[in-house]
Amino acid sequence: MEGLSRDDGGGRSLRVRPRPPARVHAPVRQQEARDAAEEDVIARLRQVDKIYANGVVALRGLDLDVGEGEFLSLLGPSGCGKSTVLRLVAGLGEVSGGRIEWAGGNGRTGLPRGDIGFVFQEPTLMPWATVWKNVQLPLTLRGVPLEEAAARGREAIGMVGLEGFEHAYPRQLSGGMKMRVSIARALVTHPRLLLMDEPFASLDEITRFKLDNDLLVLWARQRWTVVFVTHSVYESVYLSTRIAVMTARPGRAASEVTIEAPTPRDESFRTSPLYNEYCRHVSARLAEAIRS
Repeated sequence: MEGLSRDDGGGRSLRVRPRPPARVHAPVRQQEARDAAEEDVIARLRQVDKIYANGVVALRGLDLDVGEGEFLSLLGPSGCGKSTVLRLVAGLGEVSGGRIEWAGGNGRTGLPRGDIGFVFQEPTLMPWATVWKNVQLPLTLRGVPLEEAAARGREAIGMVGLEGFEHAYPRQLSGGMKMRVSIARALVTHPRLLLMDEPFASLDEITRFKLDNDLLVLWARQRWTVVFVTHSVYESVYLSTRIAVMTARPGRAASEVTIEAPTPRDESFRTSPLYNEYCRHVSARLAEAIRS
C-alpha cells in the first residue's frame, strides 16, 4: 500500500507485501455489535469487579467478549478502568469478583494457550541496551535457543521497519521509533493476543496517524487478536472492527459498536462519509455512557 510508506519521524516505515483489497461491504446503518459466535470467542469477562487496596472501585460488573482475530478497542474517559481490564486479561492482577474464561485455556492455570503481548503507554525500553537487545529480552528471559531467538528478532524488527537500527540505543531514536521497538518486543513472542494500552497517546498527531496506519497493515497481515485502549473516538473508529464503550468509574461496558468498513484502511476512510457517521454515532454512545 503506497499510502503507508511514509516515515515516522525516524525515517523508517513498514515493509510489507501488498494484500489483495478486502471485500468492500455496502454502507450499513449503525448497529449494536452482534454476539460473537461461540467458537470465535477466545476470552469472556463475566461480571468482573476490580477493587484496589485503597478502596477505589475500578470495575463493577464488566461483561465483555474478546473474539478471535478481531481488533477490539476499549473507549472511555480517563480513570474508567480500561488499563485495568488489560492488566487483568494479561494476568498482571486478580479480579475482585466475577471471572475471566479462556476458550481452550490451560487446564491447570486457566490462562490461554499461546502468548500474550503487551504494549504499554510508554515504550519502557532499557536505556542501556540496543534495539536488538531490547527486542530480544522476552526470548532471553525464556531461554529460547540463540538461533531461534535471532530469527524471531530479525522477523519482529523487519515487521516494524527498523532494519538498520539494531545497534542503536533508545536515546538515538525518535518517539515513534521507540514505540516501534516496544511493538517489536511484543511481537517477538508470536502472541495470539496483543494488548495495547494507549501506545500512541504521547506522540504527535502526524506520527500517531502513521503508526495507526502501519499497525492496521500488520494486523491485516498477521491477524492476531488486538485489544486496544484509547481515549479517542476518531482513533477507535479508524482502527477497530468493534468498539466497547465504557462508563466512568466504576467501569463497565455500556454499549458496543461494530465498525463495518473494509480493511486495511487508509486516509480515504478518514475522510469518508461512513467514517464521519461512525464517529458521530460512537461520540453519542460515549456521551451516554459518561452520563449513565
